[in-house]
Amino acid sequence: MNRLLLFAILSGAVLLFDVYAYQGLKVAINSFPGAVQRILKVIFWGLTVMTLLSFVLYEPLSSSEKGRKVLMIIATIGVTNILGKFFFVLFLLLDDGIRLIKVIWRKFNPTLSESDQGVSRNEFLASIGAVSAALPILTMGWGVLSGAHDYTVRNKKLKLKNLPESFEGYRILQISDIHMGSFWNRAAVMKGIEMINQQNADAVFFTGDLVNNKATELDGWTEVFSKIQSKDGVFSVLGNHDYGDYVPWENEQQKVDNLNSLVHRQRTELGWDLLINENRRIKRGNDSLCVVGIENWGAKGRFPKYGDMDKALKGTENEVIKLLLSHDPSHWKEEVLPKYKDINVMFSGHTHGMQFGIEVGSVKWSPVKYFYPEWADLYQDQGQQLYVNRGFGYIGYPGRFGILPEISVFTLTRG
Repeated sequence: MNRLLLFAILSGAVLLFDVYAYQGLKVAINSFPGAVQRILKVIFWGLTVMTLLSFVLYEPLSSSEKGRKVLMIIATIGVTNILGKFFFVLFLLLDDGIRLIKVIWRKFNPTLSESDQGVSRNEFLASIGAVSAALPILTMGWGVLSGAHDYTVRNKKLKLKNLPESFEGYRILQISDIHMGSFWNRAAVMKGIEMINQQNADAVFFTGDLVNNKATELDGWTEVFSKIQSKDGVFSVLGNHDYGDYVPWENEQQKVDNLNSLVHRQRTELGWDLLINENRRIKRGNDSLCVVGIENWGAKGRFPKYGDMDKALKGTENEVIKLLLSHDPSHWKEEVLPKYKDINVMFSGHTHGMQFGIEVGSVKWSPVKYFYPEWADLYQDQGQQLYVNRGFGYIGYPGRFGILPEISVFTLTRG
């Protein structure tokens, strides 16, 4: 579809949507002082302008890293605007439906008289709709200012049959989905790194998506993340975003060079042990833990299957404990459970918990659960376990609401 035509269709849809919502706004704020009404109307149409700007500026801003950060802010405002006004319009449609029923009813019952008691139904629904429209703005704003870097340490015990005695109490820390190209608060990120090191982990696992798209996103950040320390080092794998699959490269070689740069810089500048369909052993005397790392493998149709489990497991036949790092949790049920019964625990990320949801006590919900049944925390099936980390960073929406960035700490024990 022609870009100009697409812009015209999207802009027209937004404007029609907003003109309809504006009728409800006028009713909802009718009793407010004139100056307040004018301010609210300016905000209303200002959000519309920002939404249209995100359409206009998408292509020119998406061509550079700095531009993408500006675009992320504008697009977030635009999405918030559309979401808020969507809730508003739902109440207006409900009101129009009620009024239509009343008109039809009165047409067939001309002797009925109208009554105006208290606030009219129209004004009441418009007011409720206006309040509901403000909620996405408030929640998403709070998610940017507070939730984006509100790092949460989650401690878990991992019970493993046949765990060697020398590894009783061994501590593994997991982070995932850093997405360096999205960060906007360096000081807050550095505090997150300090929190990681304060856990005094024996080993650190990173389960993919170091960047959004390009290796150049590491510029200025490698010295920060290279400070992550543990007794036995940092083991990492690639995630779907690390391959540059979502960038329109000029040629295939550029994409290959980008991945090679990401691999090289992760190993040299960060000092991480990046496993590309490989395995490593963590030794304690004559005992060992086997860490297996594969390339991205997703069961969902649009995610590539780069990982090769047979290659990654080569030479591990005699290992008692095998810990798998695999970015996408859908890999667990699709391939690991039916084919690789010797994998004790798989560590994943990928979902981010959609960066939005509810976690209060035992209540845990996010819209992402309808796409990924295993989307956060610990899962078990016939003695095998999966842990899905909620992610350290963010992408798209530069914040988190309800589903906070996670630092997972596991204590191994026999069981």
